This record gives sequence, C-alpha cells and structure tokens, in this order.
Amino acid sequence: MNQDYIKADPWSIIEEGFDAERIKSSESLFSIGNGAMGQRANFEESYSGDTFQGSYIAGVYYPDRTRVGWWKNGYPEYFAKVLNAPNWIGIDVMVNDQPLDLNGCSSVKDFKRELNMKEGWYRRSFVAALQDGTEVAVKATRFLSLSLDEVGAIEYAVTPISKDVDVTFTPYLDSGITNEDSNWDDKFWETTQVTVEGKQGFIESHTLKTNFGVCTFMESSIFLDDEPVDLAPETKSEDMRVSLTYTKPVAKGQTLTLHKFGGYTVSRNHEASELTKAAKAVLNKATALGFTGLLEQQKEAWAKIWEMSDITIDGDVKAQQGIRFNIFQLNQTYLGKDSRLNIGPKGFTGEKYGGSTYWDTEAYCLPFYMATKGEDVAWSLLEYRYKHLGKAMENATKLGFTNGAALYPMVTMNGEECHNEWEITFEEIHRNGAIAFAIYHYNRYTGDFSYIPKMGLEVLIGIARFWKQRFNYSEDKKQYVMLGVTGPNEYENNVNNNWYTNYIAKWCIEYAKSCSETVAQDYPEDYERIAAKTGISKEELEEWGEMVKQIYFPYSEGHSVYLQQDGFLDKEMIRVADLNPSQRPINQKWSWDRILRSPYIKQADVLQGFYFFEDHFTQEELEKHFDFYEPFTVHESSLSPCVHSIQAAKLQRMEQAYTFYLRTSRLDLDDYNKEVEEGLHITSMAGTWMSIVEGFGGTSIVEGKLSFAPQIPKQWEGYSFKMNFRNQVVTIKVSFKETSFELLGDAPLEILVNGQPLTLTPNEVSVA
Repeated sequence: MNQDYIKADPWSIIEEGFDAERIKSSESLFSIGNGAMGQRANFEESYSGDTFQGSYIAGVYYPDRTRVGWWKNGYPEYFAKVLNAPNWIGIDVMVNDQPLDLNGCSSVKDFKRELNMKEGWYRRSFVAALQDGTEVAVKATRFLSLSLDEVGAIEYAVTPISKDVDVTFTPYLDSGITNEDSNWDDKFWETTQVTVEGKQGFIESHTLKTNFGVCTFMESSIFLDDEPVDLAPETKSEDMRVSLTYTKPVAKGQTLTLHKFGGYTVSRNHEASELTKAAKAVLNKATALGFTGLLEQQKEAWAKIWEMSDITIDGDVKAQQGIRFNIFQLNQTYLGKDSRLNIGPKGFTGEKYGGSTYWDTEAYCLPFYMATKGEDVAWSLLEYRYKHLGKAMENATKLGFTNGAALYPMVTMNGEECHNEWEITFEEIHRNGAIAFAIYHYNRYTGDFSYIPKMGLEVLIGIARFWKQRFNYSEDKKQYVMLGVTGPNEYENNVNNNWYTNYIAKWCIEYAKSCSETVAQDYPEDYERIAAKTGISKEELEEWGEMVKQIYFPYSEGHSVYLQQDGFLDKEMIRVADLNPSQRPINQKWSWDRILRSPYIKQADVLQGFYFFEDHFTQEELEKHFDFYEPFTVHESSLSPCVHSIQAAKLQRMEQAYTFYLRTSRLDLDDYNKEVEEGLHITSMAGTWMSIVEGFGGTSIVEGKLSFAPQIPKQWEGYSFKMNFRNQVVTIKVSFKETSFELLGDAPLEILVNGQPLTLTPNEVSVA
C-alpha cells in the first residue's frame, strides 16, 4: 500500500515529489471527468517515460472481436472496448529549442499535484532544470466543465527562473491513438478530416463498426503576465494531427501562459454532418467566458453537488478524504443527465473490464444516486434496463431459453452480452437478481409504484421466466436445484446450488408474481397491455407459486449455516488468518486451479444475500453466518469491504466495521489491491457511501419509513450526511452525545430511531 504517497487532506488529493514509478498510479488517482467525458491525469507536455494515455467519451465504444481458444455456442461475438479517444490535451513545450520532458530533465524539484475535489479542478506544478541547466517553473491547471460538458480547459504557465528564454507552446490534437487492451490490434478509429482555422483546430473521426462520429476540437490564446498577446500561430495539419505553434521571448521572472479549450462533439448528440459546426458553437461559449469565468462556473456547479452529497467526518482526516474522493469520482462519472448512459466499473479512469454496465449499478450505485440526486435519476437507471429488455431476451435465447425469458448481460454497452469468460458469461447469472432488486428498492425507498406498471413488470416477468427455466427438478432431492453457476464469489466456478443465486432467484419469482397481481388489481389497463405483450396468465403465476415452495437450499446442520454451495465443506478449511502473508493476494500468487479448490471467498456471497434481505433473517442468524464466512474472505474484490463493514456495524462490531470502512474508502488511494495504475474502482465507491449511511448510520426502510440506528467509530468525533427521501431532504448529524435530524421539506415526516418513532418538523432540528 502507498500509505505515505497521498497526503491527508479533507478536500484535496495531493502528491508531492516527482517519482517516475508512480506516474501511472497518479494518472488514475488524479483522473477528471464530467459525466460526458473524462481523462486520466496524463501530462500535457510530452513525456517519454512509462505512461498510460487515456481520454474517454461516454457511450462511445468499439466491438472488439472475442478472442478465446475454444469457441462455445452462446459466446458473445465481441467484447465492448471503452475507447481511448483522440487526444486534445497535448501541448508540446520547448524552452530555447529544448523539449520540456520530465523524463529527460536533469532535475525536477518542488513537484506537486493537487486534485481539488471541492471545486473540481486538477493542478500540477514543478521546477524543472533542462539538459543545459536552464530552470523553469511550470504550473498547469485543467478541468472538464460541468456547465459546458463538451469542453475542457487548460491553463499552462511557464516562468523562466535562471535566465531569459524563448518559450514555444505547440497545442495539438492527435487522433492517432490506440488502446492498450486491443484483442487483435484492430484499428478502432478512422480520421476523415483535419482542419485548422486561425487559432482553432478540428479533427473529425469515427469509430469503425459502431460508426460513432466525433469532432475533437481546440482553441488557444497566449498571455504574458496575464496580459493578452496578439500572436498568430504557425499552423500545421497532418493526416491525424493538427497543431498551432506560438513562440515568444520571455524574460526571467515573467510568466507566459497558454489557455487551451478542447473537447468533443459527438454524433450521439449532434447530426454527424454538423459536428464541426457544433464544436465552433461550444468554443464560442467557452471563449466568451474565458478560463477564469468557466472555472467560476465549475466551482459553483461543484458547490451545488456537494451541498447534497457531502458526508462530513470530524476528527479523522484520512477517513474524510476517503469518502469525499469516492463521492467526487462517482459524480465525475455519472450525473444522471443522459438516460442512455450508465456507470462503468472504471468510469473514465482506464480501459479494464470494458462495457459500461455491470450489476454493480443496481446493487451498489442506485441507492447512492437515489438518495443524493433524487427519484428521477434512479428512474433513468431503471429505464436504461427496460430499454435493454429485448436484448436481454435475445441473450437468453442464444443460451436456449424460451418464452420471453430474459438474461441481462454481465457486461454491456447496448444490452447485448459482451463478456467472454465462460464462467462469467454463462454462469454468473445472479446479475438478473440485482436488476429485480433495484426495482424493488426503488419502490420501497420512493413509495412510487408507477415504474412497475409502466416498465418494471415486463422486466420482472422476463427475469422470472428465466429463473423458472434455469432451475431443474431433482428426482433425488425431490426439489428444484440450480446447477453450474458462479455466485458473487468468483473464486468458485461451475458450482451447484450457490445459496445466494438460488435465494435471489426464488425471491425474484415471488416478487414478479406479487407485482403481477398488484398491477392486475390496481392498474387493469396496464396489466391488459402487458398481458397482451408478454402472454402472462393466471395459470403461469400459479405455476410460479408452486415451484418456489420446492426450491433447494444447501444447509449445514453441524455449523447451522446455509452453505455457499453444495461442496463448500469438502474444501480444506484453512482460514485467511492462517495463510502465509507472502501468498497474498492469492489472485496474483496462486494458479486459478488452486484458487478454485480453496475455501477463499473473493467478496460477500452468502453475506450478499444477508445484506439485500436483512429483514428476512434474525440478528443471530446474521452473526452466525458472518462469523462463519468472513474468516474465509480475502476481500480481493472492490465490492467486498463495504458489505462487510455494513454488517459488522449491524452486529455492533465498530472496530471491525471501521477497518472495513477504511479499506473501501481508501481502496484506490492506498492501492490495497496493487492495481490502481489500471484505473479506479468507480462502482464500488458507492459502497463506501453505503458503509457510512447504511452501516454507521444504520439507515434502512421499515414499513415505508426511514429508519436509523446510528453508531459512531471511536476514531471520529462526529459525522453527518443528507438523504433525499420522497422529495424531502433529511440531514443527519451523529456525535457521541446525540443524533440530530433536520428536515428540509414542506410536511412533517415520521422516521424511526432505534425502533422508536420520531416526527420531524420542517426546518426544525429534532434530537434523539
């Protein structure tokens, strides 16, 4: 772990000192985004050292052909690549005809990076001595605008320290980029037009196969000691590159500054023939505001986001920094403005995993967005899945399922499955359950049933039909069993009767049946439409009801716990604490064969079921299962610590809950899994929010009411968070002395605190 690498600060991520070994890790940690695009924290100037270049556009992808040794029927034909987009941030810098390249400088002093989360900007500063000893101070600030989300802005300033120099800035665009993770080294982009007009440059290109059109654009201006310089650039156009070159004598102590606006217009939002025109229009807006004006708008936009989503922690700076980093990255990745988009597991910070949508969205992210942004954003996330229902049915059909059965993809961009590891694609089917649970949780949290007759019931019917067909009746057990699955613990593949999968499948069928009956009774016109479309009938619902009574669940009488799968106790049951630390993490030290035969659990599996369905089990049952399974859990999934933190808090084991909280909140900042250079774990960051709100705050929904059972780690002096519950905002402040609640709304709200009712009055503070 890099525990001394990132400086502790409540509002900023700070790195001090230049270390080439940390470059790729920092490129991930200091990534920026605005929901529409994002980029790793690559240097603007040239860097000849080891780096991972990455700029990304939301919703733009390439269907890279699947590469497997042996093709199996049902395999997806492609793996959707998150594409490295044309580079707009580049600025070549020359000082007296010497290139500024930190990998080639004779020394680099006072190097500092700061990602200011409060205001939404990234800054880098340093003093570099070039090969001939000439020293310059550099300060580069950039951000991706929230108010003009097709635009990013850079302020790049050079100050000679040792003597007068000539400084040359060459801002450029480059569409000759590649992905690091191409399966076949395919060409992903084709450049169709390169143009330069005065101080503006444009490159039009499109993705092959998917044919997303993109115009990458820039405009630049020069300032000397903050005064504009009327300097016409030397322009150059090449096949995949356009550049503007400015050269200016700069006296020792003076500062030459380049302002560069750049970004993307995309055919997802504009006519393909109008991309350059749209780029010019947005550049006009950006330049009219100027760098400073646009930055002020950025600060205002982030202030509004933090007003609702911030969690404060008193007395523990690292814990405070951790939660704000998680909340910041979630808001950089997805803002709920575009219902066609979703939350990718790496967001805009790397290429790994591919696809834009995993079950993480429904299981972890939806609660965060619902509580911090409102019902409309949660509705959009659910609508996204409804729009993909047809593709989910196609996915199921490819695997041999019939009658409108739906299998949602493990990984997708457009609803089609695009993940090609057989043990995941074919077997990690519990993802269907997360989709249904999200519908249930939306209804439970908002009190709004209307999504179900409008869209949700069709989804639930498709999912229930899949589960019914995926079970088969065992003559030996005289029960329904589910064979050949992978549960949330991906360190067991192709197992029989994974308890979590069986349990959530049973629940999905019951929930679909219940919702069908409610819609038939209360929304007869909608039900008639749905029945005509799906063919659902009373007889089918009755079949579902009979089937779920006979589903098998593996159970150990000796341990009094549900078994993760039929053969779990056949393993050599050595606890994680008894492993040699040199063998950790096992996913980097052991063969896959050895992992599959071990009892080690990557992330919550049985305990994932206890998390989702906490009201189905007693506190004693949770304790027994937690004590049995957690000692075998290696937490090598980013999704693991948060669930365990929540459950440890529920068991009033606050020291353990706090330890898990630090791990989930600082997973990337401290690089627990030694992989941060590949990108951040965006979707698990919502779990960090849950570990405070649901874990320490004890938040749940009980009979339609917000319920709290607050606790506080001994390392903290207090904490606070807000929740938008049914269009009223509740602020919760917890200290060792008391818990207070303040309601911003227009009607009283009854909540539960430690099981006791408390009525909140608008704009008044109530203490429990």
